[in-house]
Amino acid sequence: MTFVDLGLAEPLLRSLRDAGYATPTPIQAKAIPHLLDDHDLIGIAQTGTGKTAAFALPILQHLSEDSVRAPAKGVRALVLAPTRELALQIFDNVTRLSKHMKLRHAVIFGGVGQNPQVEALARGIDVLVATPGRLLDLMNQGLVRLDTVTHLVLDEADRMLDMGFIRDVKKILAKLPEQRQSMLFSATMPTEVAKLARDMLWEPMRVEVTPETVTVEAIEQHVYHVGTSDKRGLLEKLLGDPALARVVVFTRTKHGANRLAGQLVKSGFSADAIHGNKSQNARQRALAAFKAGECRVLVATDLFARGIDVAEVTHVINFDLPNEPESYVHRIGRTGRAGRTGIAYAFCDPSERGHLAAIEKLTRVRLAVAGSPILAQPRGDTRAPVPSKRQQPRRRAA
Repeated sequence: MTFVDLGLAEPLLRSLRDAGYATPTPIQAKAIPHLLDDHDLIGIAQTGTGKTAAFALPILQHLSEDSVRAPAKGVRALVLAPTRELALQIFDNVTRLSKHMKLRHAVIFGGVGQNPQVEALARGIDVLVATPGRLLDLMNQGLVRLDTVTHLVLDEADRMLDMGFIRDVKKILAKLPEQRQSMLFSATMPTEVAKLARDMLWEPMRVEVTPETVTVEAIEQHVYHVGTSDKRGLLEKLLGDPALARVVVFTRTKHGANRLAGQLVKSGFSADAIHGNKSQNARQRALAAFKAGECRVLVATDLFARGIDVAEVTHVINFDLPNEPESYVHRIGRTGRAGRTGIAYAFCDPSERGHLAAIEKLTRVRLAVAGSPILAQPRGDTRAPVPSKRQQPRRRAA
């Protein structure tokens, strides 16, 4: 199945092609037809399964087909997310997917000044991504109106419950029109979330997918415990081994991908970066060079974890550990394909140990701890090592 088979409009198909996506994920294949047919929906899915596009694509298609514009302070589609990070992630996805459409979108969350958010809302918004607390605050100030909402998404409802946002969510729901299409996504379905679903949805369709898994038997997984400032040196040390013939390196940000690729080139390695800020032609050239073996190292962000479809990737290196463990599964799935054995390295600095624990819990695999060659004291260095605080002798009081 392709996105064309799902009946999506050409502007959305162009955006998907720009991002390198050709095949829908299971949650997208199951949910999009129901949503295009105007059904309410319950989606049981983890993060990292592609659920954002599963609800964003049908909503964008519906909004583009309707010539109605949002009034001042009005909103046509509302997406509620529990955290600032998730809200920004959803907003970025909506921005990319709607790039060939004339739609307005905005994101609002607490912890920052409200004035830029208020200015964006004043013009009227087609898609608003919001955290409940900030949205409720702006509603109470009369700075946003929800009586024009035609589409509602409650994302990660179980996290909303865990974080104590359900009461705020109910206050927001009370201000919405009854005639709307509503979607609720949750990794689990505790009693309180199930009750909320019954209250906010009308005869919903239910789709459920399990987190993507990989055949870990085909992938050797290793972790290097390394300081942030030592990661690049470790990477270059590893790349000194010609066995790392075709390598995908994942960073957390686009800026980080650009910087790392540039540093590798300066160090004499054949490398390029691929991410959403690059033009489609630039991305295609980089991917073609990588497939042809002309580029040895491709530095990428998570957006392109699925789009890199190269059978001969020998190694995947997680330069930065992803925030979501499911993203790690997508990343290492770029190697160990077509019956080959692949190798995945994870660089874990002290601040990322929680991410590592989440990865090991999800994959049910304890990553083998590898040594960090660059952290060894250089030969010929006769300086005595500085003892740790535990090793330092206590001074007697005078």
